[in-house]
Amino acid sequence: MASETVSGQLRENHAEARDRVEDISTFDSWIDGSRYETDEVVETTDPVVGEPITAIPRCGSSEVDTAVDAAWRAFDEEWSETTPAERSRRMFEWIDVLRDHVDELAFLECVDTGKPMSQARGEVEGAIGTLEYYASICQGQSQDGRQVSTSEDLHLYTRKEPYGVVGQITPWNFPVWAAAWKLGPALGTGNATVLKPSAEAPLTTIRIAELSEGIFPDGVLNVVTGTGSEAGGALTEHDRVRKISFTGSVGVGQRVMQAAAENVAPVTLELGGKSPFIVFPDADLEKAVSAVADGIFYSTGEICDAFSRAIVHESVHEEFVDRFVEKAESYTLGDPLDEETTMGPLTTESQYETVTEYIDVGESEGATLLTGGGPPDDSDLRDGWFVKPTVFDDVENDMRIAREEIFGPVQTINTFSSYDEAIELANDTEFGLAAGIATERTSVVHNAAADIEAGLVYVNEYGPILPQAPYGGFKESGIGKDLGTEVLDHYQQTKSVYVNLDEPEL
Repeated sequence: MASETVSGQLRENHAEARDRVEDISTFDSWIDGSRYETDEVVETTDPVVGEPITAIPRCGSSEVDTAVDAAWRAFDEEWSETTPAERSRRMFEWIDVLRDHVDELAFLECVDTGKPMSQARGEVEGAIGTLEYYASICQGQSQDGRQVSTSEDLHLYTRKEPYGVVGQITPWNFPVWAAAWKLGPALGTGNATVLKPSAEAPLTTIRIAELSEGIFPDGVLNVVTGTGSEAGGALTEHDRVRKISFTGSVGVGQRVMQAAAENVAPVTLELGGKSPFIVFPDADLEKAVSAVADGIFYSTGEICDAFSRAIVHESVHEEFVDRFVEKAESYTLGDPLDEETTMGPLTTESQYETVTEYIDVGESEGATLLTGGGPPDDSDLRDGWFVKPTVFDDVENDMRIAREEIFGPVQTINTFSSYDEAIELANDTEFGLAAGIATERTSVVHNAAADIEAGLVYVNEYGPILPQAPYGGFKESGIGKDLGTEVLDHYQQTKSVYVNLDEPEL
C-alpha cells in the first residue's frame, strides 16, 4: 500500500507539473513575431510517467513556407541593415529577459526531457551564456574582413555578409542549449532564422522564442514545430533557405545533406559519437572514474560525446572496474523534479526500447554485465523510461555495443597493453566526435591528443563545453563546427572587392 501511495504521489506531482506547463504558454509555433497554430498537433510526453504534457502544432511545408517568407521579409526590410552593435544590443536585451525566466525555463527543460533539475538549470544557464558570448563578439568579429596587399593602383579587400535566411534543426537531448548554439551565431552575424526543434522536447525552444517578442523585428526568429519528416524535411528541402545547420543522428544527417545538395545549400552537421576514454597506467583513478562516469551517466547517457568506451590499461583494469561499478551504483534514479535525484529517465519511449535492446545484444555477444542491465527495481518508476546505470566488461571492439551509438547509460570497458594499442582501439570507429585521456604525464597528453582522431579531447575530466572553443567532430561525426569564432564563418559568405584606383593627375 505504501508503494501505491508513493506512486500515486509521483503521478500527482507530475499532473501538477503539467498544469504549470499549461499556465506558462500554449506552446504554439512562433512565426513572424507571434504564436502560430495548426489544425493538427503532436503530443509531447512526460518521460517520468509516460503521459502527455501538452500538444504542439504539426507544421508541414505550408507552415515552413510561411516562416521562410516571414524571415526573408524581416531580413530584406530591416535586419540586413542593422549594424553589429545594434544586433548585439537586441541580443543582450533578449538575454536579460531570459535571465528573468531561468527558473521557468529550467522547469520546462526538466519536465520535457526528464533531466534532473540541477542539470536542466545548468543547461539553461549554459544556453544563456552562449547567447551572451555571441552578443559580445558579434560587435567586433561578425563582419570582419581584411585588406589584401597588392599593387599601388588597386585597393583589394574582403567583406563578410550573412546568407540571409538559414534553417536550423536541433535535437531532443539538449533542447535549449542546442538552440542557443545555433541562434547565437546566426543572429549575431545578421541572418534571420527558421529553427525546428525536436517534437520530443520542444518546450524551452518555443518559450525562448516567445520571450524575444518585441525585441527582434517580427520574422527574424521563427520556430516551426512538428515531426522531422514533415517540418524538418520541408525546411531542408526549401529552395529559399540558404544554409542548413543540423544536430542529430548520422542517418538523418545524411538525408539533410542530400536535400540541401539539391539547392547547393551549405550544411553544418553535428552527428553521432562513440567516444573513447583512455585510462593510462599512471592515471589518477579517482579522477578517471569520475570523468568516465560523468561522460556516460550525465543526462542519462543521452549525449553525443558520451564516454561510452572506456579503454583501460591492463595494469589498472581491475581497480578501475571495482571503483567504476561502485560509482555507477551510487546514482539515485527518481523523479527529476526531486532535488535528490541524480539520474532521470531516458527522454523518449523509443530510446528506452533502443537502449534495453542494446543491453540484450551485449549479453548475447558475450560481454560481462557487471551492474545495471534494465529498469530499476523501484515499482514507483515502472511507468517511466528508466534504465539503471549499466556497465559491461570483457568487451571486444568488434561487438555491436562497442561500435554502435547506444545513446543511453551503458558503459563498455576493454583493456590495452601498450600506447599504440590504446590509440588503435580509440580510432577503430566510424565516429570522431570526442575522446578522453587520463594520465599525469604531459608528454602522453600531447601525443595522444595529436594521435586520436576526434574533434574534442578532454584530459582527466569530462568537459567543460565552453562557447569560446569550436565543437564538432571528425569522420561520420559531422561537418563544420558549432561554437567558437569558427562558427561565424559557417553563417557568412565572403566577398572580395577590387577597387581599381586611377593614377593621380600631375
